[in-house]
Amino acid sequence: MGSGAGAASKYNNNAAADLAQLVGEFNLSSSNRTSVIVELTEPSLVEAKHKGKSQSKANLAKTRNQVKSEVSKAAKSLKVNREYDYVFSGFSVELAENEIPALLSVPGVKAVYPDVEYHTTSLGEGEVLSAEEFSPNMLNSAPHIGANEAWETGYTGKGVTVAVIDTGVDYTHPDLKHAFGSYKGWDFVDNDNDPQETPKGDPRGAETTHGSHVAGTVAANGLIKGVAPDATLLAYRVLGPGGRGTTANVIAGIEKAVQDGADVMNLSLGNSLNDADYATSIALDWAMAEGVVAVTSNGNSGPNNWTVGSPGAARDAISVGATQLPYNEYNSSIFTSDGVDYPSAKVMGFPNDKALTDLNGQTLEFVHVGFGSPEEIAKEDVNGKVALISRGAGIAFVDKATAAKAAGAVAAIIYNNVDGEIVVVPGTDIPTIRTTAADGAKLLSELEKGNNQVTFNINFANRVGESMADFSSRGPVNSTWMIKPDVSAPGVNIVSTVPTFDPSNPHGYGAKQGTSMASPHVAGAAALILQANPNWSVADVKAALMNTAENLINPATGKDYPYNSQGAGSIRVLEAIQTKTLVTPGSHSYGTFHKNSGKQVEKQHFTIKNLSSERQTYNFEVNVGEGAKGIKVSTSNNLTVNPGQTQNVNLNVQVDAGALAPGYYEGSITISNGSEKLHVPTILFVKEPDYPRVQYVGVGQLGDGKFEIEGYFPGGAEEVELFVYRSNKDGQPLGYLGDIAVYKNVKAGYTTFQWDGKLDDGTKLPGGYYNIYAYATYQGQSDLAGGNILIR
Repeated sequence: MGSGAGAASKYNNNAAADLAQLVGEFNLSSSNRTSVIVELTEPSLVEAKHKGKSQSKANLAKTRNQVKSEVSKAAKSLKVNREYDYVFSGFSVELAENEIPALLSVPGVKAVYPDVEYHTTSLGEGEVLSAEEFSPNMLNSAPHIGANEAWETGYTGKGVTVAVIDTGVDYTHPDLKHAFGSYKGWDFVDNDNDPQETPKGDPRGAETTHGSHVAGTVAANGLIKGVAPDATLLAYRVLGPGGRGTTANVIAGIEKAVQDGADVMNLSLGNSLNDADYATSIALDWAMAEGVVAVTSNGNSGPNNWTVGSPGAARDAISVGATQLPYNEYNSSIFTSDGVDYPSAKVMGFPNDKALTDLNGQTLEFVHVGFGSPEEIAKEDVNGKVALISRGAGIAFVDKATAAKAAGAVAAIIYNNVDGEIVVVPGTDIPTIRTTAADGAKLLSELEKGNNQVTFNINFANRVGESMADFSSRGPVNSTWMIKPDVSAPGVNIVSTVPTFDPSNPHGYGAKQGTSMASPHVAGAAALILQANPNWSVADVKAALMNTAENLINPATGKDYPYNSQGAGSIRVLEAIQTKTLVTPGSHSYGTFHKNSGKQVEKQHFTIKNLSSERQTYNFEVNVGEGAKGIKVSTSNNLTVNPGQTQNVNLNVQVDAGALAPGYYEGSITISNGSEKLHVPTILFVKEPDYPRVQYVGVGQLGDGKFEIEGYFPGGAEEVELFVYRSNKDGQPLGYLGDIAVYKNVKAGYTTFQWDGKLDDGTKLPGGYYNIYAYATYQGQSDLAGGNILIR
């Protein structure tokens, strides 16, 4: 197979209607073994329940067995690993990649997904601190979101069960053991009832501390106090040594947590699949439907858009971005030699004030380490020195600083590689200074002259409010165009519980950062909300968190962060608990509008629930955002809702896409009643006409074993891949055979390709019926068309 990604999309575009959907990257000509997740057409128990259909475990088991029996006839190496029936209908299986086509054609199979690796969404492993080594001012993230105010009103999470689906939890930790009963959860890595962290010395890989850190943020109650300190915890170990695991185990953990009666579940894990319909996203959404508040990290692949992964891309689950708590901003000047100044030098970020100001008065050697990848840094000696790093190479600023610290650097200077200044990136692991490209060039010139000593002068400037972390993944979600994250919470330098792996000294604490650390703040907040409002639905909890979140301002621009960065904003727990109004959904996507389609109207609605004991009149204010002259949103000016009642509000958007530049446009709806002001983010997309990349393929036989393949490509294609399926005389595909060739930069219109009847590996096709397909890609979008031929 020439392209694994191509293989996935060929099936996604329904090359054959009778084949199940294939998602992901596979080499269907390879005999290498792989693991996949098989989804069945029979609905899961929860899906059937909520769709009013009859379903049973026995029926699902019967269907699974029938499918496995059929597949095993062609896939001789089939090995079933896990089976699912509660929030996902299917099973995980190991087989050879070239046996997947047989699986796709079996009746009852809906889709096949790769069993991809999942990992924790924290950045590096922080140093383990003893009880004496951390200070109280490091413990301010829970109070910042208002958890302490909730505690004062009597809400501590008591009676609410939170499932931590992660690397396991050290349930013997003094700050955590109160939260566990005799049943601790389940270990899907070792398949037993002991969901402890991976210990030191495990021959399979490195020890883990991540799940314990997450659990502490949710419900620690000791030297560390979590957001919901009296909540009950259950642990599900789905990530093993090194913090890595499989889709198969993550789905199993979700199912088990729902079946065990969890009220809230937290998944501080993810992958790079921006897909609302991936297997874990499906499982998580059905968990929400069953009444479990599912909270997941948004990922650490920011700051670019479209970087949210799965399960953060799920439609219904609450996805969480990471923020940096308010911090002190400092001015900085650096000195290398007489006559050379660096006017653009400013503090980018730092772990704490002391680490930054301790640089004053020191003269340190600085070393250039390129773009700051771990490989580049390893080539230089930066121990006890300052790492000079260029912006770029797709490496996040925080990752550059983290890699420098890991190699022993005490500080970093990052210079721009384009005109302008670098943004502030709070919370770097070591003190980090930012400069322009011009000042970076001066520093490089100094090194060439042998002037490799730098001195710092750093002074307090002002206080900066809560801001989005540079690493936090951004939305929107592919295909659904949904805003993600839904909300944000503190995720930089969060101190929580970690195992020490030393029974004589069990009090372990550590600072970590990532959306992994932000997500349990929201899971803990959900526990407080459910204790306060036990009759609320999961949609109510999500709406309360989103409606009352605080909008964040980018300190570098003075403007609001985009909603695809912050979601509805940073959560505020007490406001969410005490809100008297719920607006659902908590955000709106109007989808896409094509530039050549004239004025278009999209109709949606939202609901307003009046939780108070009095009639409420709500006023609506619509903001369509900057540069949106072709967008008009209309809704009621006001609405009166009786106590305890819910009413729908129509929301219509008219878009003259021809008057708008391609891109995405954000806006918001503000709902106020005199005592409350709630906001709902909105988004829409404008794009060029979305021509199919290929609309027709025909095949003609020229004689002498030569063929002509003709295709029609309306807008041209950056790449066209031709491949072959064996078929019957009616054109029904019977199995993938191989690729013919890949062509680059195919012009718009009709194009013909000459073919000698051979695959790209030189195999000549014998006589018979075949389908020839063209898979065309342009500007990140792909389409498929095919034609049938009889080779004589």
